Amino acid sequence: MKDTVQDVSSDRIWMRKEIDSPCVKICVVHPVEGLCVGCLRTLDEIARWSSMSDGERAEITAALPARAPRLRARRGGRASRLKD
Repeated sequence: MKDTVQDVSSDRIWMRKEIDSPCVKICVVHPVEGLCVGCLRTLDEIARWSSMSDGERAEITAALPARAPRLRARRGGRASRLKD
């Protein structure tokens, strides 16, 4: 059987110098905050991501950590029910 050399030049198409999406494949939108609980982006940001400039992507990426506390507030959940 003859060895074949894979043409790596075709891979360059997929190796762009873009800011990667923050998607972690946990795509659930919080009903009150309107943020994806996985990546913390809004639906509009998710929809427009592929057409955004690197500057817009960088701004959103920088803002994501500050959004996390908006989803951490809980009404109690199981731990609250077990207190009784």
